Amino acid sequence: MDYSSMKKAYIRGWHTWNVRSVLSHVHMPDGFALNLAFKEYREGHYLKETLVGRFVNEYGREPAETAFPGAHAFDESYTEMRVHWCGMEIRVESTVEDGELVLLITPEKCQMKPAMLVVEGGFLWGKEGWVEKKGHMLRGCSPALTHSVYVTGKAMQDPNIPVQAAYLSVALDSPAAVSTGKMCTVEEARRLIAEKRRAHGEKCARYGQRTPMYEAMESALAWDTVYDAKNDRVISPVSRLWSIGSGGYVLFCWDNFFAGFMASLGNRELACSNLREILNQQTKEGFVPNFSYATGQVSADRSQPPVGSAMLLETYRVLKETWIVEEMYPDLLRWNTWFYHHRMNESGTLCWGSEAIPVQYGNRWEEDGVHGRFGAALESGLDNSPMYDDVPFNLDTNRLEMEDVGLTGLFILDCRSLMELAALIGREEDLPLLQQRMDRARQGLENLWDEENGFYYNRRTDTGMFSRRISPTNFYALFSPDVTKERQRRMADAHYYNPEEFYGEWMLPSIARNDAAFPEQDYWRGRVWAPLNFLVYLALRRTELKDVRRDLAEKSARLFMKEWTQYRHVHENYSAVTGEGCDTGNSDKFYHWGALLCVIALAEEGYIPGFGEAPEENEQ
Repeated sequence: MDYSSMKKAYIRGWHTWNVRSVLSHVHMPDGFALNLAFKEYREGHYLKETLVGRFVNEYGREPAETAFPGAHAFDESYTEMRVHWCGMEIRVESTVEDGELVLLITPEKCQMKPAMLVVEGGFLWGKEGWVEKKGHMLRGCSPALTHSVYVTGKAMQDPNIPVQAAYLSVALDSPAAVSTGKMCTVEEARRLIAEKRRAHGEKCARYGQRTPMYEAMESALAWDTVYDAKNDRVISPVSRLWSIGSGGYVLFCWDNFFAGFMASLGNRELACSNLREILNQQTKEGFVPNFSYATGQVSADRSQPPVGSAMLLETYRVLKETWIVEEMYPDLLRWNTWFYHHRMNESGTLCWGSEAIPVQYGNRWEEDGVHGRFGAALESGLDNSPMYDDVPFNLDTNRLEMEDVGLTGLFILDCRSLMELAALIGREEDLPLLQQRMDRARQGLENLWDEENGFYYNRRTDTGMFSRRISPTNFYALFSPDVTKERQRRMADAHYYNPEEFYGEWMLPSIARNDAAFPEQDYWRGRVWAPLNFLVYLALRRTELKDVRRDLAEKSARLFMKEWTQYRHVHENYSAVTGEGCDTGNSDKFYHWGALLCVIALAEEGYIPGFGEAPEENEQ
């Protein structure tokens, strides 16, 4: 097996029918798509495209819909979405049977006058084909296939809707079935959908009491997964709203490495695709960029936290397939080499940075903060973190003037993971080099230990003074095997369990609670972020701090389920004061890395084999 052949097979047979957007389904081989839209008659609004977490409707005056994502099986065998809009509540379920699509649209709350359901057909991505209406049937015709589309219900006509292709429309005063291939009655659709819903539930039940958390994680990833026709690949951008604002899609570095690992728990092909495709964005200089837009723009000045090798290792532990390691190891080693040469100080510690680059697109991200403090802060992934406020940027070294505990700890993790991967595929000749790099970083990290306060602190390179502005990244020091049991305990008791710093009902805050910026609760200035919890938990897996590990897993699960249970949201970040995600405008409501909180709980319950363990532990 190799990635090219897997990718080709995966894309060509990608579930046959795939969810293109929330209420749009596309037949992958030829691009024939069906979109569900609604016209209501209390005010005359039209909902052409449904999205999760939209604040205002794209048509300005029209009310925004509220979408509640339900289950979404990776293999498209069952999906569920509820939509609240203009006083109506509509449930849409889907399945694929024998290569044909079946949709069940159930109006659970209606207006006085029935709304109209519109089923619009078309061909995407410039694919060849045409759509025509034949009585009460749509036909989508391509050179290879002809699709017949049927809908049950009373025909309803209204020419005043923004539709530019052939469509079917019925009154939505009772459940309606949409099917391809042959007419499917509502009762037939109900029986089939119920069967697929039950089968999906049985599949997820293997996660025991944590089944709701696995279902949420799968839902988050699957709803955000798209086909990128430009590059002929399946990817999971962080959210559909981010993709719309980025020319079609956006891939973020550490976000998509996390997505690849999460997908491994339920879909081998999606896991490999996400890991490989973000790694394919690697620049000629050797680093994986902070972002890559559909427009072709990348963050050519900076990378992001080097978690790729660790996520590949965890993916291997789930899938047990060495070919994916052989495919990706060389590029991950090259990325490690770039960090070693461009971000490591003579002392062995590492600093975040930003390179000087030419302007090619005139995009703000080629100028805003580039080769400066803000660009280096963006490389950390903690964009507006108070830790980097007022820290000078060295124009000669291209780095912040601050030795970073978090980056140094992550580099140790990167080296450690690469060594395990190298051993798996017989690259023993790389082990001495990686050992030397890791040892140098370990030595550097030890210089950041403050015995008086029992913690590892960032240190200014221009003044030599410790920075007392701390975040969960300070706990990344635990990735080093040199942190003794005594130090581990001191760090936990004096800092993790300290209510003045990190401990509380909703945690981990992205800056200590006693920091002057914490009350702002603005993005990385105090809010809780799933990747921080996840990486701290991963660091804890090789320590003796089992009480801390259990506590963090339970706190993460409670935080996630609060918004998921109430709103079906998977937030980009959460308030460290109230546990809410909807209390601010800069927390995307369906951002897949929020589901890392679920992964922590699954790992703690033993549902992820070997997660975070040392090799000898895996063999026992």
